Amino acid sequence: MNNLLFQVDDRPPLITTTLLAAQHMLAALGGIIAVPLVVGAVLKLPADQIVALINAALLGSGIVTIIQCKGVGPIGIRLPCVMGTSFAFVGAAISIGLEHGVPGILGSSLAGSVVMIVGSCFMPQIRKLFPHAVTAVVVTMIGLSLVPVAIDWAAGGKGAGAHYGDPVNLGIALFVLVTVIALVQFGKGIFSAAAVVLGMFVGYLACVAMGLVDFSSVQKAAAFSVPQPFAYGMSFPLSGIVAMGVAYVVTMVETTGTFMALGSATNTKMRGKTLARGVLCDGVGSACVAMLGSPPVSTFAQNVGVISLTGVASRHVVALTGVMLALAGLFPVLGAVVVTIPQPVLGGAGLMMFAMIIAAGVQMLSKVEHNKRTGLIIAVSIGCGLAVSVRPELLTKLPAFVQEIFGSGISTAAIVAVAMNLILPERPVEASDDDEEEVPQPMLVKKLEAA
Repeated sequence: MNNLLFQVDDRPPLITTTLLAAQHMLAALGGIIAVPLVVGAVLKLPADQIVALINAALLGSGIVTIIQCKGVGPIGIRLPCVMGTSFAFVGAAISIGLEHGVPGILGSSLAGSVVMIVGSCFMPQIRKLFPHAVTAVVVTMIGLSLVPVAIDWAAGGKGAGAHYGDPVNLGIALFVLVTVIALVQFGKGIFSAAAVVLGMFVGYLACVAMGLVDFSSVQKAAAFSVPQPFAYGMSFPLSGIVAMGVAYVVTMVETTGTFMALGSATNTKMRGKTLARGVLCDGVGSACVAMLGSPPVSTFAQNVGVISLTGVASRHVVALTGVMLALAGLFPVLGAVVVTIPQPVLGGAGLMMFAMIIAAGVQMLSKVEHNKRTGLIIAVSIGCGLAVSVRPELLTKLPAFVQEIFGSGISTAAIVAVAMNLILPERPVEASDDDEEEVPQPMLVKKLEAA
């Protein structure tokens, strides 16, 4: 069991809660704004439309995060979940957008969310497909898939003009990493719990002193802006709905794995009904944010690393993160300030957070029954997951729907692990002579007398 500083239903003091919530926000913000940025850039949307997509994504992520943490009736897992736009939808969104524009993306997102909403009804059955060995594989693969993201951040990013691997970038990332480690190991109270945000703050100040922070985006950002529902309109192309439906299936598999990792991090037993509430929130939330003008949302795995690292599992902390994300959507200038954080600063903290997910997965793997069957499941599934993660071009000549399903290392590992667990027979344990039950002496006497 993890030693948690704050349990799921604990309410830390206000100042502590605010710092911890900001920590989760910083961990998630880059991923939330990345999807509308990428989709907008590929579709060559005007700058004002890209900004509107980002604002809608932030506002939608914030609202759904609050619902996921607090719960509304049967909706919401009531655990510390941060919601954000998922890269699982990028491929489908771009292919739909190139032909049908933003209205096609939003309409397909709305219609496709029915797949996840209906799928949530079968989570008790799906939960049975995830025994301990399969869950451990998925959690480990989540961490392994996220580490390359942190490495790219630490190296300075791969965008145009980025100095990838520049010693200055690596030095900043290392400085932040060492600061976080020192605060976690030697800090007390809030200094240990808020190690990530404090480490990033120190790294940010160092970057400001070195002249590495660009404040131009803050100067251009609007002080206040409300995303307008149905501002782009909607269309419902059949091909787009099918593509989004497949993406929702992949996301449902990934989300299930993330919830399993979250259960391990928060010492919460993940039952089928609990998973159903979480997946239902993902589906309903995605439908609502589509009407708001945002890409679909899903549970962010990187924030599980924050919980594992800091020991803060309070859902009320993450609910405040949702409030902060919503405010960033309503006050773009706030989000613009956070966007000025250099990527190496994010990379130093991210490497620590994502590696903690790997550590949690390894701990789970150590508790799996060790035999030839489970060894095969673990080895083959993680191998296949890493194959598509490190060599994504492996799938380029296969049909589009195959690329959509197996394009993520997490979904590939999960599918392979579940399939092998169902296919490989359970080998019966052969009893040795020493294991044979001895017949009690009085019973033996009675049998002889009866004979």
